[in-house]
Amino acid sequence: MLSVVKRSGVSEPFSREKVVKGVRRACQGRQVDNDALVLLAQQVEDTVRASGSAEIPSNEVGLAILGPLRDLDEVAYLRFASVYRSFSSADDFEREIEDLRRHRAEHDAAPAQDAEPAAQRRVSAAPHVGRRRWPCAPASRSPDTAFPGSERTG
Repeated sequence: MLSVVKRSGVSEPFSREKVVKGVRRACQGRQVDNDALVLLAQQVEDTVRASGSAEIPSNEVGLAILGPLRDLDEVAYLRFASVYRSFSSADDFEREIEDLRRHRAEHDAAPAQDAEPAAQRRVSAAPHVGRRRWPCAPASRSPDTAFPGSERTG
């Protein structure tokens, strides 16, 4: 059985469901198919099992999530990475976005090795209409006025 050792030293069995739950939070408001989350969790488990160790540190699980999540949905990736890597400023986001752009450029330049196109891995990258937003705007404002200057006119 594969066990995850938390920072506190407590060990618990690896749980794909826990991976899905954590990634689902980062995907909140994004149109990411549940099947894609289940597949991502399987990829994460395969990656950590490939280490050959019966116990793995929890940070290795987080690292194993980042790659597949970056390919699945860049916004969800940034959300997850910002928490996982404890971003403390806009500069942290800017650096990560630049890394994303470099990765995308390298990925787009490489021949397609993935038989499943990105469009099939996620439902859509369309904006989340009528769904709860990621908690970045004050809850007292409507989505149309979440940020100064964003009020709709006419």
